[in-house]
Amino acid sequence: MATVHLQGKPVHTNGALPEVGTQAPDFVLTNSRLKDLSLANFAGKKKLLNVVPSLDTGVCATSAKRFDAEAEQHEDSVFLTISADLPFAMARFCKAAGIDNVLTLSMLRSRDFATDYGVLLLDGPLAGLATRAVIVLSRNNMVCYTELLDEIAQEPDYAGAIAALERA
Repeated sequence: MATVHLQGKPVHTNGALPEVGTQAPDFVLTNSRLKDLSLANFAGKKKLLNVVPSLDTGVCATSAKRFDAEAEQHEDSVFLTISADLPFAMARFCKAAGIDNVLTLSMLRSRDFATDYGVLLLDGPLAGLATRAVIVLSRNNMVCYTELLDEIAQEPDYAGAIAALERA
């Protein structure tokens, strides 16, 4: 269990992020066309997982937009924004925001991703959603970088995540 903060108040996750140097847990998440995708769908690509509580918040929206801009320069990689938002809402957000390079994936059918990656919020007003985190995976799904944001309302270390993706 990890303790993070929501506007300064402590909240808890179900576990810890996967350790750097370990094999990433597989997942099944749902895209905007209601198709379930797993790590196998991104075989041979580096992966940046931008985990957010909801794209319907300012900081989450900002991180999706920022990583969308970065994704244009990394054709050997896939940038995934993962939340509990409905796939339809995620698609509307991306269209309105002009996001074309980030793939949004939803925990619509299961919270297994959040549980397996240690990001499920257990208490506080966002209980049941994922906390903010960034995870970089190599082409063979080894964990190369993790960042668990101490404050959910804080933006991630974009430069650190992109540097790790480039090294992966």
